[in-house]
Amino acid sequence: MRSSAALVWFRRDLRDDDHAALAAALAAHEQVHCVFVFDSAILGQLAPDNRRVGFLHASVVELGDALAARGGALRILRGSAEEEIPKLAHVLGVAAVYANRDYEPAAIRRDAAVAEALAACGIDWRTRKDQVVFELDEVRTRGGTAFSVFTPYKRAWLEKLAPEDHASRDTRVHPGRLAPAEPAQAVVPTLAELGFKPADCAIEPGMAAGARRLSAFVPRLRDYAARRDFPAIDGTSGLSAHLRFGTVSIRALVRLALATPGEGSAAWLSELVWRDFYQAILAWRPHVVTCAFKPQFDALVWEPDADGVYYRAWCEGRTGYPLVDAAMRELAASGLMHNRLRMLVASFLVKHLGLDWRRGEAWFAAQLLDHDLAANNGGWQWSASTGCDAQPWFRIFNPVTQSRKFDPEGVYMRRWLPELARVPAALIHEPWRMAPLEQQAAGCVAGRDYPSPVVNHDEARRCTLARYGALKGEGRTVAPLK
Repeated sequence: MRSSAALVWFRRDLRDDDHAALAAALAAHEQVHCVFVFDSAILGQLAPDNRRVGFLHASVVELGDALAARGGALRILRGSAEEEIPKLAHVLGVAAVYANRDYEPAAIRRDAAVAEALAACGIDWRTRKDQVVFELDEVRTRGGTAFSVFTPYKRAWLEKLAPEDHASRDTRVHPGRLAPAEPAQAVVPTLAELGFKPADCAIEPGMAAGARRLSAFVPRLRDYAARRDFPAIDGTSGLSAHLRFGTVSIRALVRLALATPGEGSAAWLSELVWRDFYQAILAWRPHVVTCAFKPQFDALVWEPDADGVYYRAWCEGRTGYPLVDAAMRELAASGLMHNRLRMLVASFLVKHLGLDWRRGEAWFAAQLLDHDLAANNGGWQWSASTGCDAQPWFRIFNPVTQSRKFDPEGVYMRRWLPELARVPAALIHEPWRMAPLEQQAAGCVAGRDYPSPVVNHDEARRCTLARYGALKGEGRTVAPLK
């Protein structure tokens, strides 16, 4: 007779309620064990000061406490998940291992290996949809193919959406089924024991913090569409890191958007649809991890920047364009960056400096607290005009125009560029244009206190039009700047 016990493997879903895999296991089995693995295959690729590990670590600790308060436990393992999960499942004698699906290529390979090892032991591998509302195969064109343009995808997504798609996966209806563990089996190693340095999280980690942040956003949701593009104000939800680690449920966010009619909630829901869209693209075309979604753009000839001068200036916020530099310095200091600024700095790297978008994507992957492969890759390919539904290659963000539009008084820029603190609002967008006496009065001499621009916008624009135009056979096609 098969065991009535199951094992739930937590990964990027660090909460104990509205959790698809946990709810399914509790409904089907008399006893449910829970486990988290500090996977050496993942952690081994990260720098010791990686901020995400701190967020992850604190969230795991809180999840363990929450499960213990319900009579269960979160078993903690270290090592290769491919080896440790089948081993634990065999020792516990469970009938099945449950997990929520992950769509990254490496995760798919890992899960296939786990499933194969479990099958050899006669243990079922059962996965559930949890980190997206709809998976790739659920939203298709009328011809049955995958979407490669967002607007029709969004239309189909919204038409398909039904109450059951965003209903809570209740894990509280089967009390007493969570299995305890020996205290030693639930000890979370310290960050130092894992080989990482403590780091202050700009976003408070954990389920409780995610719930508080979501509640705080509710009064601001109606104004989201009007306020979301201004980095100096608190106009966004700030929930991206919580979505990344699953300390909030995507379904809870959809429920909130649907319960709050208006332009703000519609715009916010659209951002959640973008998230599903990029996950679907990654699942459909995993080659985007290393190559352009549109293969012809892999032939682009990038600037060599052999000594890395321009790349370092971009990474360190020393380009001479204040809004670009402020965004990059905030990223380096906190792991955060406003979405409007992500588009701007990505466009600047690719279309002003002429550097390969993959270099920027890798820097974001190392720095971002909320890094998600699908969203990061999708955003970079959009900015580089190499991806699906990309920004047209002949449209180039003007960093000065963007600065005047989205930080008109320079509030955000002064926050991260103290050397510009005394520069008047009328001059802060182009400090290099200040007259010598104005520079002296502001304590900001170009090239001394703050860098002169590393490139000229008009010249960079001409080079980019030539670079892409040559590839497209369209010469120096000119279009209005954004």
